[in-house]
Amino acid sequence: MLSAVIFDFDGIIVDSEPMHFRAFNEVLNPLDIEISWEDYCELYIGFDDRDAFREAHKLNDKKMSSRDLKRLIKNKAEIFQKYIREGDVTPLPGAVELIKSIPVRLPVALCSGALREDILPIIGNLGIAGCFSQIVTAEDTKKSKPDPAPYQLTCEKLGIEDPATVVAIEDTPAGILSAKGAGLKVLAVTNSYDRNYLMEADAVTDSLEKVSRPQLENLII
Repeated sequence: MLSAVIFDFDGIIVDSEPMHFRAFNEVLNPLDIEISWEDYCELYIGFDDRDAFREAHKLNDKKMSSRDLKRLIKNKAEIFQKYIREGDVTPLPGAVELIKSIPVRLPVALCSGALREDILPIIGNLGIAGCFSQIVTAEDTKKSKPDPAPYQLTCEKLGIEDPATVVAIEDTPAGILSAKGAGLKVLAVTNSYDRNYLMEADAVTDSLEKVSRPQLENLII
């Protein structure tokens, strides 16, 4: 029996990856670092800000202190908040409707590599903030996806004893690896990657508009 549903945030609930991409480059350009969209999709989606900045500096042979990292994360968060105020956030088809369709008795959680301050205003504006029993964000774990730590912590907070009874909804290979590594079932959505990149998931769909709660229950065997 299905015991919980855990949603990723970026690329599942909202189309925010282009915003993150723009914000990263706005912060990194003064350091003579630029991330192409192709590299962002291949390397950075699924990382939290901390690991994304580390990866960008590593690939560009640049050193970065812990103080530099904190400053970059802070600057990027401020830029992202500006985008939110400007109304650049677009919900993805079917996500809000699916979240609202899940009965109260079935716990719903959010597990994301985004910052809590990036997430809360958006889910508030979408009217779904009260739908989540638990929210795990970048600040809550030392390791980000594809490490299983974020999903392990989410299940722990939900009081889940058997992670195989939980469905995670993800859009990236890193997210799938994280959830599968923690023992969850995974429904992947082709919002960010072609289906061929998501085949490690238990099921793949082109849109959450096509997904119902009974279909999520059917993933639990």
